[in-house]
Amino acid sequence: MQDRVSAAIIGASGYTGGELLRLALAHPNLEVRQVTSERLDGQFVHFTHPNLRPSTGSGRPERVEGRRRTQLKFVRAEAVEKCDLLFLGLPHGSAMARIDHLATLADRIVDLSADFRLRDAADYDTWYGKPHGNPAWLAKFVYGLPELHRHDLKTANYVSGVGCNATATTLAIWPLAAAGLIDTSRGVICEVKVGSSEGGAASNDSTHHPERSGVMRSFAPTGHRHTAEVLQALKLRNVVTDVHLSATAVDNVRGVLATAHVFVTPGTAEKDVWKAYREAYNHEPFVRIVKEKTGLYRYPEPKILSGSNYADVGFEFDPKTNRVVALCAIDNLMKGAAGTALQCANIMMGWDETLGLDFPGLHPI
Repeated sequence: MQDRVSAAIIGASGYTGGELLRLALAHPNLEVRQVTSERLDGQFVHFTHPNLRPSTGSGRPERVEGRRRTQLKFVRAEAVEKCDLLFLGLPHGSAMARIDHLATLADRIVDLSADFRLRDAADYDTWYGKPHGNPAWLAKFVYGLPELHRHDLKTANYVSGVGCNATATTLAIWPLAAAGLIDTSRGVICEVKVGSSEGGAASNDSTHHPERSGVMRSFAPTGHRHTAEVLQALKLRNVVTDVHLSATAVDNVRGVLATAHVFVTPGTAEKDVWKAYREAYNHEPFVRIVKEKTGLYRYPEPKILSGSNYADVGFEFDPKTNRVVALCAIDNLMKGAAGTALQCANIMMGWDETLGLDFPGLHPI
């Protein structure tokens, strides 16, 4: 067995940080040495992430620590020592302000925030409402969606996170873009339905249970920040078109379902659409094409993906209007955040990219 790689997570008290820690503790090649939280400094990790509570029995001494969960305590970020691989789970704006120092702590960094997702610094003005705080670093990061950037990830030292809504939307429509089937004169319209964990662990008026329970609430009918990532992805195939992204909160904890309406070029047949999806995803380890003629699970559903790194994609084609309804379901904390981050880390380190990510989800749940 090879020596394990030392890892640390800065900003591990939130939902995404906790999910990443869950995965990293069970990863056969990673040794998580430190996790940080300024607010929870000195507290056991399992007080915040109870699923990581250690077992009471000692078990076999040769067992890996992660298999018994963890006795780790949170430390302050300033106490983090050098390691081989550093994950950043900081709020937006924090990593860009500290990246020069953070880069001295590890040769390889995976940042789960939005700070380095966009290549053009001007896009931060447009979509985040203020200039980027450290634009010289943008070109050093590779956008962390393996289905689009696997080749670049293999030699990357710095990887950016992905937006969960952007991931679902991009994976839904990517095959059509890659095959050159999109009628760019008509634009792309996508509605994403999202669970409450997308809002993070910090509570506010909109996440207060009496206000959040049972909702179907439109919270970003226009102007969603993740639109910028979808536009950036389409440009990889020289597809320049309008993208209209709307987001609706639903009464789930986990999950994103993207429903995209894409008009394809005249003369396109359903077999062309099938060919596009198969060519894009037949060799992808975490993308499954879900399009059945009968049965309850004919189309992608987030529910059965909880805790898994899979993205299920599907479509229906309306030949009368040349409209493809493209669907993608993910767990926002996994394929939309922590799972993809670990998948990228596997690729960076030269490991099998599925390592530590083989959980298939639960049914029923």
